[in-house]
Amino acid sequence: MAQGTKSISSPVRIGICAPSTPFNREEADRVVALAAESHPQAELIFDEQCFLEHGHFAGNDEQRLATFVALANDPAIDAIWFARGGYGAARIADAAIGQLGSDAGRKTYLGYSDAGNLLGALYRAGIGHVAHGPMPSDIGRMGGEEAIGRALDWIVHQRPDAVEPGLVLGRKYAAFNLMTLAMMTGTKLMPDLRDHILIIEEISEYLYAFDRAIFHLCSNLSNHGLAGIRLGRVSDVPENDRPFGEDPEAITRKWSEQYGIAYLGRAEIGHDAQNRVVPFGLLKG
Repeated sequence: MAQGTKSISSPVRIGICAPSTPFNREEADRVVALAAESHPQAELIFDEQCFLEHGHFAGNDEQRLATFVALANDPAIDAIWFARGGYGAARIADAAIGQLGSDAGRKTYLGYSDAGNLLGALYRAGIGHVAHGPMPSDIGRMGGEEAIGRALDWIVHQRPDAVEPGLVLGRKYAAFNLMTLAMMTGTKLMPDLRDHILIIEEISEYLYAFDRAIFHLCSNLSNHGLAGIRLGRVSDVPENDRPFGEDPEAITRKWSEQYGIAYLGRAEIGHDAQNRVVPFGLLKG
């Protein structure tokens, strides 16, 4: 179902940065302690930038950009783990790609939600091994320890059981938060998803906004050779003053079919502790 288990002969050094919003130092300490117990091969390096505050962001654009680029280009770092989502990665992603060197291309990159802006830009540029999956911020969710363990299982060991169970060898995949991807469509960050099965998830959006974003996405991707769409979890949907009348699956099916994109059912990803890893690109054994 996934790439083979990685052989560990030396510590896997994981650089952690916050391209969007600030992380909590106490929760970072919890993640480090959990990793030391469950994955002693992993060395977690939380950059101080994770804890900066500049309005909404974890430091200003220049600080967030510089930290990501420095970690990605550091030959002593094996993987980049994005601390959390929020909003902000889109403001630095395009500039970051132009500053990455050969060492950045050997790394694993893991995150989801707003980090999808960087994942998409990296994948478009063919840099590194990109995957949608749990982040350190998930430690704050119920069952978050499980999510942290699953992320480290992937980064350190490439364990097949960390991967979304419906993925099939020999197929291409990508996964994104819907609103993040819809806003990326038509920009320099948008990767080529030809022949890919696209998996989407969402949180805290009214169903009419979900409908609007699916329409926008499917209409833009209708002639791009997408192999199909799968729907992850759509959670914490606010109550509107009028019931929308269709659930997220019906909405996704409607727009994908209207624009000639195969709807391929549900998937185990979402803004929760059950979020599974989706490696981008061709899934190999």
